[in-house]
Amino acid sequence: MKDDCIFCKLANGIIPTNVVYEDDDFTVILDAGPATRGHSLIIPKEHYANIYELPEELAGKTFKLAKRLASHITEKTGAEGFNIVQNNGELAGQTVFHFHMHLIPRYSDDGQTLGWKPGKPSDDELKDVLDTISL
Repeated sequence: MKDDCIFCKLANGIIPTNVVYEDDDFTVILDAGPATRGHSLIIPKEHYANIYELPEELAGKTFKLAKRLASHITEKTGAEGFNIVQNNGELAGQTVFHFHMHLIPRYSDDGQTLGWKPGKPSDDELKDVLDTISL
């Protein structure tokens, strides 16, 4: 745990919050500034600033938990869709530098948007990117 990290304090019960789920690795809380009804955060109890620091085993556990909770929240709230969002770095929208995953139920009248303007790369640009990032 990092002493100056608010999410460490939330995940470890030092600051009271609305806990949706808890186990040895994670605390899941309602987002204090929700995008929609049921918006929750999966927060590891250990401090990792972002996905690059998160151990692979814990990353796998995070997504298994996200799937479980997305199904549960959808069933309980009647959500019509679901966003699972995880930001890394300020430019990508990360505002708290403790890895966390947003679970955002979606409703037809929720007024929220999530998306991007699709690019139009040439075949050469796609080939260049493919050559650059392929494993």
